[in-house]
Amino acid sequence: MAPEKMKQWTTALDGIDKLEMEEVDVPSPGEGEVLVKIHAVSLNYRDNEVCSGEYNHHSTVASKQRLVPCSDMCGTVIDSKSNLLKTGARVASIFLQTHLKGPVKEEDMASGIGLPLPGVLTEYRVFPAVSLVQIPDYLSNEEASCLPIAGVTSWTSLNWMRPIGQHIGTDKDLGSKFVLLQGTGGVAIAGLQVAHAAGYKTIITSSSDDKLKRATEELKADHTVNYKTYWEWQEPVMKATNGRGADVIFETGGSRTIRKSFDSIAFGGIINCIGYLSGKSDENPDEGDKTPPLQRLNVNVLALRRNVTLRGIINGGKDRFEEMLTYYKEKEIKPVVSKVFAFEEAKDAMKYLADGKHFGKVVIKVSDK
Repeated sequence: MAPEKMKQWTTALDGIDKLEMEEVDVPSPGEGEVLVKIHAVSLNYRDNEVCSGEYNHHSTVASKQRLVPCSDMCGTVIDSKSNLLKTGARVASIFLQTHLKGPVKEEDMASGIGLPLPGVLTEYRVFPAVSLVQIPDYLSNEEASCLPIAGVTSWTSLNWMRPIGQHIGTDKDLGSKFVLLQGTGGVAIAGLQVAHAAGYKTIITSSSDDKLKRATEELKADHTVNYKTYWEWQEPVMKATNGRGADVIFETGGSRTIRKSFDSIAFGGIINCIGYLSGKSDENPDEGDKTPPLQRLNVNVLALRRNVTLRGIINGGKDRFEEMLTYYKEKEIKPVVSKVFAFEEAKDAMKYLADGKHFGKVVIKVSDK
């Protein structure tokens, strides 16, 4: 039985420091819905942007009122009005609630949890049963909460051109192919785990030698590059691949890394544009040059030079999530949890993420059982 009241965090999109905890009534599920007791919430870079009012590059996503932030959770169904999920089922959210299968559509963006829809940084939440996936027993609540964005985005980046059921795990000839992952955040670490399990050779970058050591020793990365030591990191990448380049790149840097990705890609390779940790636009354009940044970069020539596929990745559908869970269970892949914070420490958790101290995912523990 759920209590009458619950606690939740809300934001007015005006900064992490201004997050507020409030007490509200516990909602009740309607037809086709379930009430979920939330156990763990994992954080994404997007959550910090939302709380700071900086998540503004999707025109269909907006909010004019206080909002519960965050999108990724694991919890237990405690009240069901649906025949899809029974009481007691352990579940995780999907990011875009209407994106159930196939390519994402523009209208799906309006169903994003944590903006524009209320998020999951709360003790209880009602979901449409169809928008949840059941979690394998071998994953802890904290590990399972890491999957909706980081896990599914990395899985989609490696599989988006493949039909469901014909994912990279079904290939037998990946041993000579390379995946390049930028940084050691949630998506990159998830991608490293899956790519390694599938048989790819892996290269990962970071500004921290300690993090690169962990990536090698704990997650079996084949090659590492410190981008502070090698600012032009495309050079060691090309050396590691014997001049061939990486077949798949997880482009999470943005304005300061995209050209280097083009210089690191194999002929016919894929650059997945996932994030923009180094910025959304050039910070120091040539003096007096008013040309838009992408025109100065001349993406057309760079793409043609290596026959590159450049694709933006906005997560993946429920079908990809369930496909990924099957593969995770087969390989016993467990998401890397960097640090766990208490529910009352949500602000500290977001600051920890913003400071880039994490290796893998930052998690907020909402409840034990």
